[in-house]
Amino acid sequence: MPPSGLLLLVASFSQAEDPVCRRIGDPEIPQMFKDGDIILGGIFSFHNTWKNRQDTYMHKPLPLQCTSLNFRGFQYAQAMLFAIEEINNSTDLLPGISLGYKIYDACVSIARGVRVALALANGNEGVSAPSEAPCTRRAQVQAVMGETFSSICMAIATVIGPFHIPLISHFATCACLSDKTKYPSFLRTIPSDYYQSRALAHLVKHFGWTWVGAIRTNDDYGNNGMDTFTEIAQQLGICLEYSVSVFRTDPPDKIQKTIEMIKASTSKVIVTFLFPKELHVIINKLAQHNLTGYQWVGTEGWILDSESAAVDRHHILDGAIGLSIPAALVSGMEEFMLNVKPLNSSSNEMFTEFWETLFSCKFTQSKSSTGNQRECTGDEDLTGVQNSYTDMSLMPIFYNVYKGVYAVAHALHGILSCNKTCNTKVQLDPFTILQHIRTINFKTKEGDDVYFNENGDPPAKYEIINWQPTENGIVDFVTVGLYDASLPAGKQLTLQNKSLIWAQNSQQVPVAVCNEKCPLGTRKVLQKGKPVCCYDCLRCAEGEISNITDAITCVRCHPEFWSNERRDACVKKEEEFLSYEEIMGALLTAAALFGTFMTAVVAFIFFRYRQTPIVRANNSELSFLLLFSLNLCFLCSLTFIGRPSEWSCMLRHTAFGITFVLCISCVLGKTIVVLMAFRATLPGSNWMKWFGPVQQKLSVLGFTLIQVIICILWLSISPPFPFKNFKKFKDRIILECALGSAVGFWAVLGYIGLLAMLCFILAFLARKLPDNFNEAKFITFSMLIFCAVWITFIPAYVSSPGKFSVAVEIFAILASSFGLLICIFIPKCYIILLKPEKNTKKNMMGKETPKAF
Repeated sequence: MPPSGLLLLVASFSQAEDPVCRRIGDPEIPQMFKDGDIILGGIFSFHNTWKNRQDTYMHKPLPLQCTSLNFRGFQYAQAMLFAIEEINNSTDLLPGISLGYKIYDACVSIARGVRVALALANGNEGVSAPSEAPCTRRAQVQAVMGETFSSICMAIATVIGPFHIPLISHFATCACLSDKTKYPSFLRTIPSDYYQSRALAHLVKHFGWTWVGAIRTNDDYGNNGMDTFTEIAQQLGICLEYSVSVFRTDPPDKIQKTIEMIKASTSKVIVTFLFPKELHVIINKLAQHNLTGYQWVGTEGWILDSESAAVDRHHILDGAIGLSIPAALVSGMEEFMLNVKPLNSSSNEMFTEFWETLFSCKFTQSKSSTGNQRECTGDEDLTGVQNSYTDMSLMPIFYNVYKGVYAVAHALHGILSCNKTCNTKVQLDPFTILQHIRTINFKTKEGDDVYFNENGDPPAKYEIINWQPTENGIVDFVTVGLYDASLPAGKQLTLQNKSLIWAQNSQQVPVAVCNEKCPLGTRKVLQKGKPVCCYDCLRCAEGEISNITDAITCVRCHPEFWSNERRDACVKKEEEFLSYEEIMGALLTAAALFGTFMTAVVAFIFFRYRQTPIVRANNSELSFLLLFSLNLCFLCSLTFIGRPSEWSCMLRHTAFGITFVLCISCVLGKTIVVLMAFRATLPGSNWMKWFGPVQQKLSVLGFTLIQVIICILWLSISPPFPFKNFKKFKDRIILECALGSAVGFWAVLGYIGLLAMLCFILAFLARKLPDNFNEAKFITFSMLIFCAVWITFIPAYVSSPGKFSVAVEIFAILASSFGLLICIFIPKCYIILLKPEKNTKKNMMGKETPKAF
């Protein structure tokens, strides 16, 4: 590769002449030219398209013939000329140095853009060179202004980048151009689409639009910009229903397919990365199909373009919102542009075409002049003319051209060590200029800072523009907000308190969602095969809530809480336990107290008639001890009612176990006494001395002591404790006493059952003893009831839910206690109170044949 700034040329020879270096091919004549000490290049599209030719390759192809004059290209060129004119007239910037220019027409063609870029770099003049020297020369321009389109800039930057010639674009926004490995000499005065795409995505998200369509220009600008937008949109939860590309030269059937896709879509918001020409193609087709009511979101490519507003005669774009470069007003630029004259221009041919198109006239010397058209004088006044050239709505873009020229001038000012004069002996080369441009930092006369970051991009700021139609049908571009990428996240987008106009002059923000937001109490469930923005709303399950709209998941309530009916809040679960206040608790309490009272009455009767034979007949001490234990049995049932606590849990089971063993022990003692008494009546029997009153008391104490030991071990190893049961019921908490040790609980019950079965067997064996004195029959009945109650208790207890299991246990205690009290003591009370004639020793010692049962 040749040294920086040196370009390879081709050496041609003629007889008796030194070799001459010149560029291969036909010379490219600039459309605008002015000589100067330092030449700047310019590439703008003065035409929108070109004529297609079918080359046969039988002869040399003709040069590209550009058609359809583009006034915007002239405006950009005039902005460049204005800046150069200002600098040349300045005594502070580059004093004594005149800037010249060479400006070419790219004709919106990548191929032509590359061709004219090489022409700017090489020049058209032949250069004599010694035969032994390489055919090289220094670059003919120190920097190039332009081009408007990203794709053309990419091609130009690729070609001139290796020679480090700065290319400064005013309108190429593709984020790909920030890649300095591919485009090392590219800079721009317009923010990169890296920021615009993000700003656009945040703008869409701000209005709650999550279901949108997308249309882009099928070039690097549109494709790269839309790729970045799509990536950020997905991160923000925005989905694209469709994304299509168009180009101005697309065949009609392809454009028609795009229109059909828009027509079939459900989204009413369309995000665009389009240039005006592609936009015009789309809206004209939409107008033909009478498709209106879409909310358009635009980029700086067209949002401030008054020509697009003029083309939109059916008001399809009314209410559009989008991003634009911040408004700018460069003093003197508008007057300079409107003061243009063809005879004063540096390129009469180009300006002749421009002037003839501008005023619809023909100069007499024009080749295409006809007698049917008005003759041009060259003195026509632009005042009052309304067309795209006199429209200054793109002044921010013109300002970008202006800043680019000044960036080069400030770099040259530094390189030439200018003060009052400049050092003209310094050898300029593009690489040095490029390095200085990257580090410049100055203020324009309007007070705006100009500098570039490491990627050659300026700071990113955008105004948010809203298309608001006026009464006379003209669209007013109203600034309604600002996006500043330099601010912290969350503060970058700000909207002013201005009323916005939306599609079809609506005052309401359009709705663009695939589904309405899921309400509180529901969660989103994605629809199979559709984007994430399309979902069904599923009601939260029991015990789960969602207290935000569009919840992704439902949140499970804390175990002590439960979801309300709407599933949007957790409410504290109702705590359930058997209480004294409820009917069942009150009835059981009444039954226990009645049993206690009844036992007390029986005890009083027995005490009142303690000297009677029927009370004395079977160890009255055991009878009173049995009544005492029955009283405790009735009272211990009350410990099962009420809110469980640590002490009540330990007390209820141990008290129940010990009192019932005491009770059964007394009954067992009475049963053994009956058997011993009748065994003692046999000749030679000595049974009663082995089971006298002392032995009877000791037996009761011994049986009870065993249960006490079991309870102590239970309480020591793993005692019962209050427990909140969340599993049995979903919507309420069961407050219960956990057993602690199941072995301890069943050991207590098992021991009671063992004594009861032993008592039942002994009483059953004594059932045929003489009837008048036989207490065994009543004990048998009481034990039969006792065993039946507790055998049925086990399955009922296990299967009963919540507080009902406690109620079952209390019922078993009361039923067995009443069974013992009624079967053993009520018959005796009956005799004592109602049949006193039978309460005699003679009657008690009577011998009768026992009745079978």
